[in-house]
Amino acid sequence: MNNKDIIKWSLINSLGVVVYVALVSTVMQNGEKIFGEMKNYVGPMAFLLLFVFSALVTGLLILGRPVYLFLDSAKKEAVKMLIYTVGWMFVIIILMLVVNMLLK
Repeated sequence: MNNKDIIKWSLINSLGVVVYVALVSTVMQNGEKIFGEMKNYVGPMAFLLLFVFSALVTGLLILGRPVYLFLDSAKKEAVKMLIYTVGWMFVIIILMLVVNMLLK
């Protein structure tokens, strides 16, 4: 895997995390409208299950391909991809914070 592919896939994985987080946050923000008021233990239980599922999905998006590359004996590429993915996530977070400040 060449450097351009590593950068491309790390960006795609980071954007996948952003899209997933946007979907989950939209559902959480409109949860009462969508599901109604939950007055029993099902609401907190569903939230915790969603939390665990989210950790799984984001973990796979961020670590899945680097772990695959690492196990396929492409250790340098795996480390590069993980570093690029973390870098893209940092850039996206900074951009979102700047946009948030500008929209105030």
